[in-house]
Amino acid sequence: MDLSEIEPHRRELELHCYRMLGSYHEAEDLVQETFLRAWKGWDAFQGRSSVRAWLYRIATNACLDVLKSAQRRILPMDLGPPSGPGDDRPPRADVAWLEPLPDRVLDADPETRAVARETVELAFLAALQHLPPRQRAVLIARDVLGWSAAETAQLLDITAPAANSALQRARATLRERLPERGDDWTPDRAPDPDEQEVLRRYVDAFQRADVRAMARLLADEARAVMPPLPMWYLGRDAIAATLAQSVPPGSPFHVGRVRAELTRANRDPAMVVYHTPPGETVERPFAVGVIRVEGGLITELTAFHDPRVFESFVAKDALGRLRG
Repeated sequence: MDLSEIEPHRRELELHCYRMLGSYHEAEDLVQETFLRAWKGWDAFQGRSSVRAWLYRIATNACLDVLKSAQRRILPMDLGPPSGPGDDRPPRADVAWLEPLPDRVLDADPETRAVARETVELAFLAALQHLPPRQRAVLIARDVLGWSAAETAQLLDITAPAANSALQRARATLRERLPERGDDWTPDRAPDPDEQEVLRRYVDAFQRADVRAMARLLADEARAVMPPLPMWYLGRDAIAATLAQSVPPGSPFHVGRVRAELTRANRDPAMVVYHTPPGETVERPFAVGVIRVEGGLITELTAFHDPRVFESFVAKDALGRLRG
């Protein structure tokens, strides 16, 4: 087998597995497994379809194998109603949390660079995880990849009518989870100047722990989540009150140093946050925050505190310095 025939498909397969699994780390592992299975089965392949379609079939079945025993990946909204400012519960290590995807993965090649924003946003990924695995695979193939019913049936070794039936059920579930989603995906767009200004002001206020300034940038019905904490907050007032409680004088945001770098994740703005404790000079990983801006205000804040997530957004040489 010539590796040059399969390596160009790595990034789009990672994105496919990420949609299936909700975890970029698992997606990377599954693509490695896909390439191993392809190497072992190359002689039997004999060009019966395109290499790309064949690799997608291997990757999809590898994901389905994992999903037979894996937990559904979720966000805190799946655990219950919104919390109040006084709700202080410990992190949940027993939950499989949805993970963000660095935009550098999406921008790596033409196949992934052109994906529509809605097909990788966190809300869409979270909704996908509510579909049974086979329905999930059918919907991704038909509505995201644009495959025909016949191609999807071949992908999953089912009949075309079965693929169409699974697609209708999957679409119905997504309409319940994403009531405002249209039938057509819209293309990605670069942040406009107003959005950039909102982000600049928010990062500045965040680094200064200026809760009032942060609150002024939130929409009335904004949502905030911080996995692995199981709580989530709905509305500007609830978020501001929670922020005020979490950054009193003497907290890490009032002593030492906090620094945030803007980046992008899931086609939305994001920031990588570092903290330098008082008396120290080495920065430590703190969080990766994904931010959604609509109408000049922040509508969603999702802060991930998992070290593995942090590693996906930081260059290896920087990680070495952080680890000392």
